[in-house]
Amino acid sequence: MSATDTHVPLPDLNAANTAVVDDIGYHEDEQISRVAADLEAVFDVPVQISAVLGRSKMDVGELLKLGPGTVLELDRRVGEAIDIYVNNRLVARGEVVLVEDKLGVTMTEIIKAERS
Repeated sequence: MSATDTHVPLPDLNAANTAVVDDIGYHEDEQISRVAADLEAVFDVPVQISAVLGRSKMDVGELLKLGPGTVLELDRRVGEAIDIYVNNRLVARGEVVLVEDKLGVTMTEIIKAERS
């Protein structure tokens, strides 16, 4: 890093809820606003996120017979990790969670992709 590079400190998300003043003199709220403003250019970049709970194969005829309430047997067992894809690239593994009567996914492992 050269002397002309700007350094934007990231907030400590594990810290207590107290205002922090860093060596530049910004308060934590001002730091967060500045970081958010610096990242504003990527906020509208579309990404497709998929959480794959399992896979199943069936004939088209069977598929057409499916209706509401149909149970499909998948190749994953209860408690197994699920795959999380961003733009069709495996980026993480996680688990299905229940939050206020809604299903969600929590990431438990980040997959480091090889750069080509």
